[in-house]
Amino acid sequence: MALIQFTGTSGRTSGELPEVGNSAPDFELTKRDLTQIGLEDFKGKKVVLNIFPSLDTDTCAQAVRAFNSLAVEVENTAVLCISRDLPFAQSRFCAAEGIDRVTLLSDYKDKGFAEAYGVRFVDGPFEGLLARAVLVVNENGHVIYTEMVDNIGKEPNYKAALEALQND
Repeated sequence: MALIQFTGTSGRTSGELPEVGNSAPDFELTKRDLTQIGLEDFKGKKVVLNIFPSLDTDTCAQAVRAFNSLAVEVENTAVLCISRDLPFAQSRFCAAEGIDRVTLLSDYKDKGFAEAYGVRFVDGPFEGLLARAVLVVNENGHVIYTEMVDNIGKEPNYKAALEALQND
């Protein structure tokens, strides 16, 4: 379990991120067109998992914008932005912000992703939502980088994630 700080309070997650070197757990998430997709669908590509509570917060929205910009810097890479936001809200956000290089995915249906990756808040003000985290998975499906952001108001370390992609 990770302890994540909020303004004046904190919340715990349901578990720990997968360890570097381990295989990334497969998952099934919902795309903006309401179809399902899994990690297996990105086999042979590097994958960045940008996980966050909601597009309706400034920090989360900024992280999606940042990863949208960074997505073009590394070939053969898919950037997945994952939250519990409904696909309809994700579509509105992408249209309003010109987000077109990342794939927004929702864990609103079966919630198995949150448990497999240990990112579901089990208490605190964001209980039930996803914690802010970044994982990088190589072409062979192994985790090569993880970051659980320890304060919900902080952005992830984009530079470290990008370096992991480039140095693998």
